[in-house]
Amino acid sequence: MSHKRIPKRKAAIAVGGVVALGAAAILLPSANASQDGAPDDAAAAPRTLKAGDASDLATRLAGTLGDAYAGAWYDGEDKRLVVNVVRGEGDMALKVRSAGAEVREVDNSMAELQAGAGTLKSEATIPGTSWAVDPRTNKILVTADSTVTGDKWDRLESTVESLGSGMATLKKSEGTFRTFVSGGDAIFAGGARCSLGFNVTAGDGSPAFLTAGHCAAAGDAWSDQQGGEPIATVDQALFPGDGDFALVRYDDPATEAPSEVNVGGQTVPIVQAAEATVGQQVFRMGSTTGLADGQVLGLDATVNYPEGTVTGLIQTDVCAEPGDSGGSLFTQDGLAIGLTSGGSGDCTVGGETFFQPVTTALEAVGATLGDGDGDGDGDGGGAGAGDQADGQDAGAEQDGAGGDQGVQEQSDMGSDRHSGLTRTH
Repeated sequence: MSHKRIPKRKAAIAVGGVVALGAAAILLPSANASQDGAPDDAAAAPRTLKAGDASDLATRLAGTLGDAYAGAWYDGEDKRLVVNVVRGEGDMALKVRSAGAEVREVDNSMAELQAGAGTLKSEATIPGTSWAVDPRTNKILVTADSTVTGDKWDRLESTVESLGSGMATLKKSEGTFRTFVSGGDAIFAGGARCSLGFNVTAGDGSPAFLTAGHCAAAGDAWSDQQGGEPIATVDQALFPGDGDFALVRYDDPATEAPSEVNVGGQTVPIVQAAEATVGQQVFRMGSTTGLADGQVLGLDATVNYPEGTVTGLIQTDVCAEPGDSGGSLFTQDGLAIGLTSGGSGDCTVGGETFFQPVTTALEAVGATLGDGDGDGDGDGGGAGAGDQADGQDAGAEQDGAGGDQGVQEQSDMGSDRHSGLTRTH
């Protein structure tokens, strides 16, 4: 993927090449307007909402409902927020309807689901597994990749069964959970390649960008060309642990770092960071596979990579491949949602991909993005990526797209992983 960086001393440099996007006009203005002006006597009917507004409403209702709240998701077809309320909490259900959301009564409370996730953590932290609460099924979605076999599978299956009937769903993934770092074009360090996520402003006002924390293990100095001069230096990084993100500062303090995503000749203005909502349509831009889209499947996901466990991630069905790590996850309204962490599968067979929430990363490193407002209301307008053609081959080969920045195999990342939030220079 690429973000444009414009040093005052030279012309703009695009991080990554032009992406083959198929026979589609990608960017059209967002057409989803929020209908917040419904009269009071229509309060019982679910409102039509943009995804960003639905996320805000879900957050407010979670605080209002307390223990009765059991998760929420966005119905993209009807553009409505659906809120789970523990069965028997009629007064709370009325509050949800009055707020303009649809109510669904469920059996599992959020506390019970979180306790189940805690059991999985203590009993089944096995490399190649992941879990996240799926509010659409009111269960924990547990996934095992192709490496989980024999005794490891038996242990995982037994742990899931111990949670009780109706608490969790166990599925098998054909791929292997891994971080998506490999050779090609984008940002480079130590023979490894990643994708720039979002340009940001560091706490001291200097220009910087966010990418995946596991990318920082390849080296502190990053270039926008394979074998080129460094343009930025890792300042803070976290992987594994409570996230997968890094803040990388541009070495030239005069660098202008626009808040936008380049999707192959066109740009999507990024107005602010926002929380993800289950069911929300999202777009991922990466230096290997270009633009791909899909839905958010779960929040606060735990992924057990070979390098260690990472918590607090967003689970999606958006495809990704090696080299896409650190790339941006965003909405057609210009909301920054996540940074590509890893997953299984590819853009031919599909699979699961996990993302670091941008809001969490910004808070941890003390940076701001866009106008600095992270409430996710999405009222910044901007071009959209929503009208991508259904048949787009997001994984098309990029022959000639990167000039002499050809595919290079990732060097051995070694064991020098950042195990905590660290300042590296």
